[in-house]
Amino acid sequence: MTTAFSQTTFTRTAGTPQLPTMPSGWPIGSYDSYAEAQRAVDHLADSKFPVQDVTIVGVEPMLVERVAGRLSWGKVLTSGALSGAWFGLFVGLLLSMFTAGAGFAPILIGLLSGVGFGMVFSAISYGATRGKRDFVSSSQLVARRYDVLSQPRNAEKGRELLSKLAFSHQSL
Repeated sequence: MTTAFSQTTFTRTAGTPQLPTMPSGWPIGSYDSYAEAQRAVDHLADSKFPVQDVTIVGVEPMLVERVAGRLSWGKVLTSGALSGAWFGLFVGLLLSMFTAGAGFAPILIGLLSGVGFGMVFSAISYGATRGKRDFVSSSQLVARRYDVLSQPRNAEKGRELLSKLAFSHQSL
């Protein structure tokens, strides 16, 4: 599972719950960004700390939608034409592979059909909004802070290692 916080892939271990559950453990560090929390856990791993006992918890999650730009009929139709062209080109290439002696006709027909259908479907989709969403955006789940938790058996050692990390960053 890829998270909004990172681009790493999560692999399930034997102790990982399969249903959503509250995290357990004692706080050993708190950070303003996920990158800082990730760096802290990486430091723990480099220090041979049993990181399988560690959890990063995003506290006070927020859904942040960043507006990238305004939508217009021109942008919608151009985008539809381009995405349709790719699909049409793919279908045309497949048809040309299985049609003996057809030349470039299936590729051209697929390309033009894809452009046409892409424009029609994007126009219908955009028209259905009736101007209520005339912008493009991307959403991201972020948290106000990120706490690093450790199981109690190793919490004190984790705090010690993370305080050394914090001290070394303050000295720089």
